[in-house]
Amino acid sequence: MHIGFLGLGNMGGPMAGNLIKAGFTLSVFDLSKDAVNKLVEQGATAVTSPNQFAQQQVDVVISMLPAAPHVKGVFLGEDGLLKHLQKSTLIIDCSTIDPHSAREVNKVATELGHKMLDAPVSGGTMGAQAGTLTFMVGGTDADFTSAKSILAAMGKNIVHCGACGNGQAAKVANNMLLGISMIGVAEAMALGVSLGMDAKVLAGIINTSSGRCWSSEINNPFPGVLENVPASRGYTGGFGTDLMLKDLGLATEAAKLCKQPVIMGGMAQQLYQAFSLQGNGQLDFSAIIKLYHKE
Repeated sequence: MHIGFLGLGNMGGPMAGNLIKAGFTLSVFDLSKDAVNKLVEQGATAVTSPNQFAQQQVDVVISMLPAAPHVKGVFLGEDGLLKHLQKSTLIIDCSTIDPHSAREVNKVATELGHKMLDAPVSGGTMGAQAGTLTFMVGGTDADFTSAKSILAAMGKNIVHCGACGNGQAAKVANNMLLGISMIGVAEAMALGVSLGMDAKVLAGIINTSSGRCWSSEINNPFPGVLENVPASRGYTGGFGTDLMLKDLGLATEAAKLCKQPVIMGGMAQQLYQAFSLQGNGQLDFSAIIKLYHKE
């Protein structure tokens, strides 16, 4: 099977690499020549524009792009990919965008006779490298079945969320909760340490009690509590603050469209906005604890 992969950043690059390891034929495109060359060294073929995927008659196109305008530009632009691809090509957009935009692109794709899924991921750069991502997939049953073996080469949890756009709905809801929970853990850890608790002892109690969550157990924000997490290496690597801010913005905008209150989500967005404006946008989102605890 021949796959065209578009977008080879921190997530897309390792995902594409795992497809090569699984035996798929890959053609790749990215604005970064270094990113493209890295995949070529692994066995991929470089193309000079996304529209060359159509010329190569790829069976599948996978996109992993920064935001909705990029997705719309690639697929719906004046010389967009949808105008060139064969109708038999399956399109899988793994970008994280708002559900409304995903449904807008899918609607045009469907009207032109294309098959398209939205399939955002969870698991971060480590999950992308290890091939253990969770895919939240929106689209028809038939298209999901066609894509499942491809997605399984990049992840271990492949979940059909329902109709188009539902993959993005699941992603924004999950990441909104993640942002909220990290702030809660940061507040709790800072409070306990300020009251005299040892950070590791406090984390151990939380993680064997009712406060346990991913943010406390897997990516604890307090320095020195866990090894090999961003908090123990100056908050480098991991999931950036500005990426969390982007996802919280997607969640609050989606909430406006369906008139659903997200009070804590809105507060989390404001806190991450303030933290980013202080120059912390590139730090892992667990660095939000700096608002509460000074080392």
